[in-house]
Amino acid sequence: MSGFRTYIVGGAVRDRLLGLPVQDRDWVVVGASPDALVAAGYKPVGKDFPVFLHPQTREEYALARTERKTAPGYKGFVFHADASVSLEEDLIRRDLTINAMAEDAEGRLIDPHGGQQDLAARIFRHVSPAFAEDPVRILRVARFAARLPAFTVAPETLQLMREMVDAGEVDHLVAERVWQELARGLMEERPSRMIEVLRSCGALARLLPELDALFGVPQPPKYHPEIDAGLHQLLVIDQAARRGFALPVRWAALMHDLGKACTPPENWPHHYGHEALGVPRVDAVCQRLRVPVDCRELALLTAREHGNLHKLGEMRADTITRLLERCDVLRRPERFEQLLQATACDFHGRHGFEDLPDPHGPGWRALADAFRSVDAGQIAARIEDKRQIPARILAARQEAVAATLAGLRAG
Repeated sequence: MSGFRTYIVGGAVRDRLLGLPVQDRDWVVVGASPDALVAAGYKPVGKDFPVFLHPQTREEYALARTERKTAPGYKGFVFHADASVSLEEDLIRRDLTINAMAEDAEGRLIDPHGGQQDLAARIFRHVSPAFAEDPVRILRVARFAARLPAFTVAPETLQLMREMVDAGEVDHLVAERVWQELARGLMEERPSRMIEVLRSCGALARLLPELDALFGVPQPPKYHPEIDAGLHQLLVIDQAARRGFALPVRWAALMHDLGKACTPPENWPHHYGHEALGVPRVDAVCQRLRVPVDCRELALLTAREHGNLHKLGEMRADTITRLLERCDVLRRPERFEQLLQATACDFHGRHGFEDLPDPHGPGWRALADAFRSVDAGQIAARIEDKRQIPARILAARQEAVAATLAGLRAG
């Protein structure tokens, strides 16, 4: 590779300086052409611009490049990459100063935009006005805020993000990319920060208006000391992250109370029937963002049933049995467990409730076990009139649930 210069760039440099584990390394090659890299054994893999796999390490190496905005949205760019593009020209096209640093082969830091200083100050700051050309960068800043919750967005960067939203740039984002960034942010340390940043620049109202509508909606202070329904959603998703729950649980936690924005304001702070009102709103969000099936199904189930799960102490055995049937606990035990996890986050996602024991989850698990303990095949084998089989099985399950419920209440 005589004449080529390679640099580690972006997240690997940032994370090393922060003392965080470096998961992946991105490389930039300066002074090379695509043909020269292929001749050196690199395998081209980039569709939109020249990216190559190292012949031994299989790490990605991208040619230094510049870009020019040609149309709205995040795909409206023309890229230019050849041996004449410098490292400085490549770095200036990046989103944030903390992502626009590089290291050379000797480990020397190249930091033309003050990224190290912004790392120390815990600030997200855009590199150049070119930030405004790519609306995905709004989502990326929000996601970084979830990963690095101690950081704040520089005022000038937040203003630029607002201007991008006002200009309609986020309206050009494709559903798949929005979901990808939201999903990644939900899996970070404090996903509420992602929602806060999106809301602060106006992007939440464009991307998730159903969620944005919850902010300012009051709840009964007896059950929700935090009062605000939007704030409750943020507390709930942070509880899901705190407990290390999977993405479907975190998405369900974020979606579970959308119906509270639809209840009659004259009834506020109460939200009677918000569960049923929320189901079509959750479905609309999932359809619009093309949310994966497992996340969509759990979000719908949680929106519909979380209120019922909180009422275990008031329910009869027959009502519990019907609920367990609706939740398909026989065929989908893992999903029912995730439903209980999301519902527990709903309970813990209230000021002062964070460290209390889950009041209902253990009971529901015991009742589900009782429901599943009934041997349907054995019952069916003893009945001559096959038309009676479903009712007899249901009765046996209800009896098992009733016995377990009596034990729970006696204890």
